[in-house]
Amino acid sequence: MKVECNISPDYKEPYAVLYINKITETIAEIISMLEKENADSTVLTADMLTAVRDRKTYFIKPEDISIVRTEGREIVCYDKPKNRYVLGKPLYELESILDIGFVRISKSAIVNISQIDHVEASFNGTMELVMKNGITDYISRSFRKGFKERLGL
Repeated sequence: MKVECNISPDYKEPYAVLYINKITETIAEIISMLEKENADSTVLTADMLTAVRDRKTYFIKPEDISIVRTEGREIVCYDKPKNRYVLGKPLYELESILDIGFVRISKSAIVNISQIDHVEASFNGTMELVMKNGITDYISRSFRKGFKERLGL
């Protein structure tokens, strides 16, 4: 592989362009390392996120994401077929990236509005939310009002 590197004080921020015919595991790791170099580069392109599953880096379109939530110390997302991916950014950053079609339902979860199957009242003022792929979560009382406003309820 040919590599070219131009260093100049005129460059305000790092910018990398790769000309490749396919993404290999090594290239995906290099992309991941380059993204970590620049703290604001969670989004690979305007409409793609990087996520890890089975030690491989995947490129996911936001519209394919069903839910993003914390599970233990990890921030994970599930796609339409319920594949689980680990994301490298905190939930509050992902919330701002996924802002248009997503809504916050609790301190630990953001959902894709178009992937919601149904919502039903639950105990203690919470609401159970069921996604089209069968994943369930709860809309906490503190986020219920914003959820209803966002969906026009």
